[in-house]
Amino acid sequence: MSWSNEASVRVPGGRIAYTDVGEGRPVLLLHGFPMSSLLWRRDVPLLASRMRVIVADLLGFGASDAKGSADLSAPAQAKCLGALLAVLGIDEVAVVGHGAGGAVALRMALDVEGPRVGCLVVMDAPAFEDRPLGGVGMAPELLGGAPGPGDVAAAMGRIIDRGVSRAGRVDEETRRAYLDPWVADPARFLRAGRAALAAGLSEGGEDLARLDIPVFLIWGEDDPFVPIDTAERLQEHLAGSTLALLPGCSHFVTEEAPATVGPLVHEYLRSRYLAEGHAHAGASGPIPVFLERPRGEG
Repeated sequence: MSWSNEASVRVPGGRIAYTDVGEGRPVLLLHGFPMSSLLWRRDVPLLASRMRVIVADLLGFGASDAKGSADLSAPAQAKCLGALLAVLGIDEVAVVGHGAGGAVALRMALDVEGPRVGCLVVMDAPAFEDRPLGGVGMAPELLGGAPGPGDVAAAMGRIIDRGVSRAGRVDEETRRAYLDPWVADPARFLRAGRAALAAGLSEGGEDLARLDIPVFLIWGEDDPFVPIDTAERLQEHLAGSTLALLPGCSHFVTEEAPATVGPLVHEYLRSRYLAEGHAHAGASGPIPVFLERPRGEG
């Protein structure tokens, strides 16, 4: 396991660390809480074979810093990432987001002042109601007082263990890489967690109905943090969206099923964002997923 962002840029609220690799139409990859851009380490080479890939640590996460008073909510993160893309000269982009990064991706698509989002891939993302840390059983011991390194380590262990369906899916080296930035600043873990799990969308989702872009929803069937009813509600509001349910997977689908998720994302973007014809190069066989039809179809 090896991953680190190569550059950074200052935006309102702090400095965002990112990697910019590949050529072609741009795609932005966004992780959720409590992860970092390390989440996409397996996917970058495949996507960069056809696209320009920007992988960012959200403000206050990973190698990105944040002022103590910085707003880390989904709408604020969306504006910060819009500023990053402006620096990179990008005015249209596809966005792939997992967890809280998926909520940020949706907010970017709704922001008429930011870069145009031409395609979305959203995975296991909170979308309609705030999900407090204790409310989903992720880290209840952090709700009061000032967390210490031991509290953060315990919370991270619980989140990862509940977020994968089988032990060993996230090895110790990777766990440590996710944990280290939080241990260095435990208070930031609490601030980021509380902000990241607030979806930032209207409770009813009416604002989603105006999105007229391709949207691919990928969800773990056994996600305990953001259950599949959220995915189904998103699909109802997003016209023309497609939902893939991954059997036997929990929340961190990119860690649990990288050989499935990576090709799914690549093929969807190739077809719907790049508008390329089907190609078999690099295919290694069928991808086992359930694709749910929109309600009302036979």
